[in-house]
Formats: sequence, structure tokens, C-alpha cells
Amino acid sequence: MKPLAERLRPTTLDGYIGQKHLVGEGAVLRKMIESGNLASFILWGPPGVGKTTLAQIIATQSQRSFYSLSAVSSSVKDVREVIESAEKNRLFNPKPPILFIDEIHTIVGAGAAEGAIDEIHRFSKSQQDSLLAAVEKGTFVLIGATTENPSFEVISPLLSRCRVYVLKPLEKEDLLELINIALTQDEELKKKSVELAEIDSLLLYSGGDARKLLSALELVLSTEVDEKIILTNELVKSKLQANLLAYDKLGEMHYDIISAFIKSIRGSDPDAAIYWLARMIDGGEDPKFIARRLIISAAEDIGLANPNALLLANTCFDAVHKIGFPEARIILAETTVYLATSPKSNSAYLAIDDALAEVKKSGNLPVPLDIRNAPTKLMKSLGYGKNYKYPHDYPNHYVSQQYLPDDIKGYTFWTPQDNDTEQKIKQRIDRLKK
Repeated sequence: MKPLAERLRPTTLDGYIGQKHLVGEGAVLRKMIESGNLASFILWGPPGVGKTTLAQIIATQSQRSFYSLSAVSSSVKDVREVIESAEKNRLFNPKPPILFIDEIHTIVGAGAAEGAIDEIHRFSKSQQDSLLAAVEKGTFVLIGATTENPSFEVISPLLSRCRVYVLKPLEKEDLLELINIALTQDEELKKKSVELAEIDSLLLYSGGDARKLLSALELVLSTEVDEKIILTNELVKSKLQANLLAYDKLGEMHYDIISAFIKSIRGSDPDAAIYWLARMIDGGEDPKFIARRLIISAAEDIGLANPNALLLANTCFDAVHKIGFPEARIILAETTVYLATSPKSNSAYLAIDDALAEVKKSGNLPVPLDIRNAPTKLMKSLGYGKNYKYPHDYPNHYVSQQYLPDDIKGYTFWTPQDNDTEQKIKQRIDRLKK
């Protein structure tokens, strides 16, 4: 039997719960859907708020074919087959089909979002280019779903071709409506008489997630043998407590726990970090995934405050790859404690983001002539590298000269933070400049 959340999945906009700011009467997304003139877009919101459901409703209502891919598990072959099928489909239906890509935040150029399943290699540059070309040609309408901020986690060429619509956690009224629909419309639940005496625990557990709410409701009611059930906070807690340790590597708990793990390291709490590590290990998480997250944390959150952290995290990944469980748990624990107790700095993270923002703003500024490469006579005659000063020819291997383009001369991207290592670096640079 299908899970309750699947049995109750709506098929029309009128049956869709929540997101009134997008699909309510007169709302922007509803207008686009009802007009039939669909443009590619990305749905950004937390798990369980109806992203997949909305995409399916749009396909049904607009009478378009619907293709679905997961950026996590789809291969190069899958992408090509969908594109080829979509192109053939145009012969029978003039309306471009819809391609729905779940976990679209994993299609990034480099690095992974915090908590994202690290399967980036599955969407290579050629796959990304194929998708972009198909969107440009109108082969299909692309609908992406993401739990991560697309501004940071979706490649910019794809993002520039899509609108972004933000979905919100479901409100209390939405969740109550879902409970009522489940109790009055689902054939299985209608077999029992349910009195809603208390529902605070159920709503709290859901966290605005429809899927979690319905899964919890189904679990509580299905494990009660009596035909008449009085739903109380105590009943919900007792039924869910035995199942809270469940760990779904492909579901929302995966993202919640890895997020808690990284934030505990960032917050210099080794006890919490070790606890969340244990939760992942006990749940069967891939040790290499954990090790990859440690590498990212070492660079992003510890950085120059302790450069050895990145070396240790990288060594951890190699060791875990060679050893595997159960011994790998010790290596992961050692690295986790080391990172959590290290001084923290995100100066490098801020510096590269600041520089990338400047590049997008100012474009391709010319390289100063003095530091250009001059491999040919023509280039030398044009003044390439003419006045370049070779730092090793000067005391302390340093000489003052301009390295930034003229338009941003003197701009500071990297600002040292208040830790011993970076303050020593700052003092050394200051001495050289004087």
C-alpha cells in the first residue's frame, strides 16, 4: 500500500494546500499556469511543502508530458534519453513537455551545498551544457526543485534562464486542513474513529512539512489496535519516540543531521559534533560523504585560523577510503573533534565570495601591462611585462607594485580575522609594505 502522503497527493491546484502567495487566486505562479505560457523556473523551499506535487499538477493542468530526473541519481544516459524523448514528443504534442529535476542544487560547478548529497560528478559539464541548450531551444520547460539557496548552489547560466519561486513551510492552518483531509477522505484512516484531543506534538514534529506530518499521523494511528482513538500529545510522543532514530539517507533527516553536524563543528561544540557523527554512523551514512563534509568545513569555517585542519581533513578522507567501517569511525571522530576545537575563521570564504561578486559587477577588467606575460616579440613591443619587478630581486622577496586592474586598484578582498595565525600574517604583510 502507498504511504498516506502519496495517497493524498493532490492532482489539481484547488486541492493544493499552502503557498497561497504563489498559487492562490490572482497569484503570480497561478496566472502563469492558467495562461498556459510556461517559462522555466525553480521552486526553492524546505522539504515537504509540495514542490514535486506542484510540478506534477502543472503538467496535468497544462496537458504536457512530464519527465522527472533526480540530480542525485541520474546518469549521463538518463539526461540524453529525456532530451531525445522530449524532442520526439514535439511531433505529437506542440506544447513542450515539462522536465522536473529534483535536488537541482547538486548541479553546481564546484563544491557542494551544506547538506547536499555529494554526487556532483553525475552532472558533468557536458550534461549541464545539454540541459542549457535544451532550455534555450525550448525542447522542454524546466522546473527545478531545491532545498538550498539557488543563488549559491545552482550554476549561474542555468539560474539566469529560470525564475525562482520561494515556497514557505506550511502554516498551522494548512497542517490542520491536511489532518482533516486525511481523516475524512483516506479510505484506510476512515475505518477508525479518531478524536483530536491534542495535536501540538504532531504539529511540532512536522515542522511545517506535510510529508512528515502525514507519515507521523499514519504511524500513530496504524499502530493503535483500537478502532476508537483519542489523539493526545502523550500518544504521539510515545509512538514517535521509538522511530525518531530512523535515519533516511535520501530524505529530509539526512539534510537535518548533516546540517546539525556542520553547525556543531562551526560552533566549537565537540560533544554535539560527535553525537551527530554517531547518528550518521549508526544510520549507515557513507563514511566518504562525512569525510567530504569535513574537508569543506575545514576550509570554510576554520580556514587560515588553523591551516592544518584542511590537511588533516584531506588525510581523513584518504584514510577512510582505505579503511572503511568500523575502524573509519575512529578516524572520523578524531578529525571531527580536531575541527570542532580548532580556532575558527571564514576570511578565505568571505574573500573569494567578495572577489566573485566584484568580477560579476565589473566584468573582465584588463590585466595591468606590467604583469602580463610576454612570450612573443610583438607582445614585448606593446609593453607587456616591461616594468615588471621580480620580487626575488628585492630585500625580503618583496617589492611594491600594482597587481589589481586599474579600476579596482587598492581594493581589499581579504580581511584577516582576530586569531593568532591571521594576525601574524597581517603583521608580516604590514611590515613588508612599510
